[in-house]
Amino acid sequence: MSKIILTGDRPTGRLHVGHYVGSLRRRVEIQNSGDFDSMYVMIADAQALTDNAENPEKIRTNIIEVMLDYLSCGIDPEKITVFIQSQVPELCELAFYYMNLVTVSRLQRNPTVKNEIQMRNFEASIPVGFFNYPISQAADITAFKANIVPVGEDQLPMIEQTNEIVRKFNSVYGETLVEAKAVLPEKKACLRLPGTDGKAKMSKSLGNCIYLADTPEEVKARVMSMFTDPDHIKITDPGKLEGNTVFTYLDAFATDEHFKEFLPEYANLDELKAHYTRGGLGDMKVKKFLNAVLQSTLEPIRARRKTYEKDIPAVYEMLKRGSVKAEEVAAKTAESVRAAMRINYFTDEELIKAHTEKYRS
Repeated sequence: MSKIILTGDRPTGRLHVGHYVGSLRRRVEIQNSGDFDSMYVMIADAQALTDNAENPEKIRTNIIEVMLDYLSCGIDPEKITVFIQSQVPELCELAFYYMNLVTVSRLQRNPTVKNEIQMRNFEASIPVGFFNYPISQAADITAFKANIVPVGEDQLPMIEQTNEIVRKFNSVYGETLVEAKAVLPEKKACLRLPGTDGKAKMSKSLGNCIYLADTPEEVKARVMSMFTDPDHIKITDPGKLEGNTVFTYLDAFATDEHFKEFLPEYANLDELKAHYTRGGLGDMKVKKFLNAVLQSTLEPIRARRKTYEKDIPAVYEMLKRGSVKAEEVAAKTAESVRAAMRINYFTDEELIKAHTEKYRS
């Protein structure tokens, strides 16, 4: 079976380090391994508009920001296909067909939809487009016959619902669509990196993000203000790791090489944790180490971004080429879906022939 990968992001803002450890870093690894037949990375602007319909300029502006973040992290449009969701009209067409295969009650039971509705205070007035997000995502995945979808843990219910739609479609219309497998980040800390204030999720409105394009000074300020163990008042006090944001970030970013370079008195993170939990290690020292780790990780990303920022028309041309290529692939899937649903009136020669013979007699 072909190995086809689809992943992507909503262009509602610049990407942050949570995106990096949760998906971007792994995407680049997969891309450079060549261990796939096709790989698609989608900038999901149409989906982002479902809860930003009155502020389209926000989405329009952030498409280029997301693409610059992709390129700066090492995403290579020469190796994979990067495209804009709205520029592939077949995705809307497929979503419309799939709506007939899903009930309202099933969408209401989707845990991800329920959480997102609550987070956005949509309980009283849910935009239909936002409510249908799982159906739209099923269209995105099936349009490219993607069977591998790298996601965060919170997106697992979406993949489950996609596969339900695939099975329902195939049972009604015949084997046409392909089921997808969700792939989670390998490190537990990368499943959902918390905000710098210890909140469950990074949010621009909360000001608890470290963005990939942040300056060294901005990164340092965020790290030094990070939430740690509130009971770790004196250096001699034993410290707790659970809920300690600094150590969560170290779990996600720190390597043994970082210790050799920036904190050679410890061989690895386990030794640092052991010292902190028994007491005798201050939060400031740990934060300074985390800052060094993050600066080391982000510096090459910032440098590449500055290079791409010098030729924005070329970046848009990359997106255009990728969108054209993606549309060609999705069009073939849409054609097979129409054929399965028996709505391919103008390409079904047998249908035309049968009616021609009927009215000749």
